[in-house]
Amino acid sequence: MQSAIHPAALPVAELLPQCEVTRTRGSGPGGQHRNKVETAIILLHRPTGTHGEASERRSQAENQTVALFRLRVNLALAVRIKKTIDCEVDPVWTSRIVGGRISINPAHVDFATMLAEALDWIENCEFDLKAAAEKLGCTGSQLTKFLKREPRAWSGVNANRKLRGLHPLK
Repeated sequence: MQSAIHPAALPVAELLPQCEVTRTRGSGPGGQHRNKVETAIILLHRPTGTHGEASERRSQAENQTVALFRLRVNLALAVRIKKTIDCEVDPVWTSRIVGGRISINPAHVDFATMLAEALDWIENCEFDLKAAAEKLGCTGSQLTKFLKREPRAWSGVNANRKLRGLHPLK
């Protein structure tokens, strides 16, 4: 059974229409171009209230790409999709598992999709990383290393484990 598509995994053509796009001037150093041209981008995902923004580049298009990446990661952290035992693991996740090892760079476009999938299964397994890793087709240590690539995910999982009386992960 296929579960609902996580907003972090939506194609750009589907995700952007769900967003309010604000263009503004970047603050800080950068000279005349930065102070006179609206190159900063803020994307607000209307259904969830989650946002992503970027202003460090001089190009509006480059800032939009970075803001979209940040929005996807923020969506992966903020939105949970309920998984049932008969749900299949996302094909993006399974395509990145090689010999039980997770193969992805945190800067890769698929990182947010994979983060969302991992966090959805971790929550579904009551924050038991071993059970979630088994469902995801990797080892518990690989899942731990993956989560540590996004410090907010790591601290969120540990906070939820603490709420459930489980020891924090190291």
